[in-house]
Amino acid sequence: MLHNSIVMVLIIFVVNIIYVSFSTTRMILTLKGYRYIAAFVSMVEIIVYIIGLGLVLDNLNKIQNIIAYAAGYGIGVMVGMKIEEKLALGYITVNVITTGANLDLAKKLRESGYGVTTWDAHGLEGDRIALQVLTPRKYELKLYQAIQTIDPKAFIIAYEPKTIYGGFWVKAVKKGKLNK
Repeated sequence: MLHNSIVMVLIIFVVNIIYVSFSTTRMILTLKGYRYIAAFVSMVEIIVYIIGLGLVLDNLNKIQNIIAYAAGYGIGVMVGMKIEEKLALGYITVNVITTGANLDLAKKLRESGYGVTTWDAHGLEGDRIALQVLTPRKYELKLYQAIQTIDPKAFIIAYEPKTIYGGFWVKAVKKGKLNK
């Protein structure tokens, strides 16, 4: 079966997609602090890598195998990124600048279970309200939609916090009490 060149190309292509997907997932798990899961994923990753690379090295005289390996690698990066999006590990901090007249935004977000800190801000066009919102990444898009529904002109910028300590919200997240 492995002597059929089309089958060989497909196997190399699929094996490399799997390998790179595992590699991307392992890297993200490592960066997010999931050591033991990352270690297990790396064991599977290296087995798949050895199989795929072995198939290519045993057949270097066939350019289609090398192309399949490279194409599988590229597709694997995209698949790995999609897996990471679905896992949505960690948290996101969203800074929102809204007009001073829109005081309902913070209240409505708090009622939905988001941790919101507000303060007065002053912009080029007048007084504003600044909000800082912390949420698990799996709720990130819902948060953006909620903000846009309440204040379509809100300025939004987001980033991933490296460390989070203290506050009522962290306790609520650990107890699973967010109202999403």
